[in-house]
Amino acid sequence: MDIEQNGLYFVSGIKEIILSVGGQFNDFKERPVVALLPSINDPNFFWAVPVGDLGHRDDEKIKRIQMYLNFPQKDIRSCFYHIGNTNKKSIFFISDVFPITSDYVSRKYLVFDEKHYIIKNQQLLNDLDGKLRRVLAYEQSKIKQNGRFFFRQNIFGAYAKIKAVSENEITEP
Repeated sequence: MDIEQNGLYFVSGIKEIILSVGGQFNDFKERPVVALLPSINDPNFFWAVPVGDLGHRDDEKIKRIQMYLNFPQKDIRSCFYHIGNTNKKSIFFISDVFPITSDYVSRKYLVFDEKHYIIKNQQLLNDLDGKLRRVLAYEQSKIKQNGRFFFRQNIFGAYAKIKAVSENEITEP
């Protein structure tokens, strides 16, 4: 299945990839991800951001999320989450971004009339894109600075692992 930019999907196998590169994957829910940004290095890769239903959060969790959203814009923590509308009021877990290819997509996120949900709200997409680019740049800077990943899922370690797995599949008979 081809991945459509800004489409919502369910994925499988990512948790194992992240754990295999020393990252942490603490989300036990099956939640959709938005394939937000294609990789500049490989058009088969997308940076995927997990999406949750804001209505499932209690007041304490919403207060915590608001704390992050209220940090000054220059503070990277202001990019960790975003609240916006998909087919419902949603929270985007931007700091939990990970790479995907079509090999890890198990199915499309379907709404109402069994149509694949694609985010079309340009303001929402601009906000998500800007925050995601900052998170990815911050992660790269921390790796260059001290040789270690900052975000728990080891974003670029997962990217390298998926790349290696896909290249091995191509070369195997």
